[in-house]
Amino acid sequence: MPVRSALARGLLRAARWKKVGTAARTGIFIGAPHTSNWDWVVSLLVLWADHVSPRILIKRELFWWPLGSVLRALGGIPTDRGAGGGGLVKRLVEQARSEDEFVLVIAVDGTRAKTDHWKSGFYRIARATGLPITLGFVDGPTRTAGLGPTMHLTGDVRADMDVIRAFYADKHGVHPGRGSTPRLREEDAPTSKDAPTSEA
Repeated sequence: MPVRSALARGLLRAARWKKVGTAARTGIFIGAPHTSNWDWVVSLLVLWADHVSPRILIKRELFWWPLGSVLRALGGIPTDRGAGGGGLVKRLVEQARSEDEFVLVIAVDGTRAKTDHWKSGFYRIARATGLPITLGFVDGPTRTAGLGPTMHLTGDVRADMDVIRAFYADKHGVHPGRGSTPRLREEDAPTSKDAPTSEA
């Protein structure tokens, strides 16, 4: 772990990325805006620098041989976008409750393409486990990456997302303009005081 942490810090410096914040030992790390395949690499280095070994949700299509073995060794968990996601959420909840240290990384945009909403899986998992979420980011214009505030979700979706939107308002990703809108579809429902129950 000390060697990996030193290596991660060295790579970030060599790539001219400035790390800010300190990673929590337990919780859900959401990364945004997701505009490049390099986002998860930079995020992983940020967490490694703080001696954290996270699990990372990655689309199943990338787990081809031999890349799949590498991704699993790095903590990758394959996700199937065509499935309901309920089974995956249940497994993650069980792991989070049984382990002293559990950090899960989720790219909330769900895609590098610009969309008008985020995927709500992070919200459902956080509410189901009681784990806090840490707002992680990559900002290309300032070459800054790291961790913002850690917060517990209240169940009031719109109020929680207002806090999250305020934080990401000046974060641009590696490729500015490609990030998705920090908004959940559930915010448009008649009431948003219940945790999302649909998409992963």
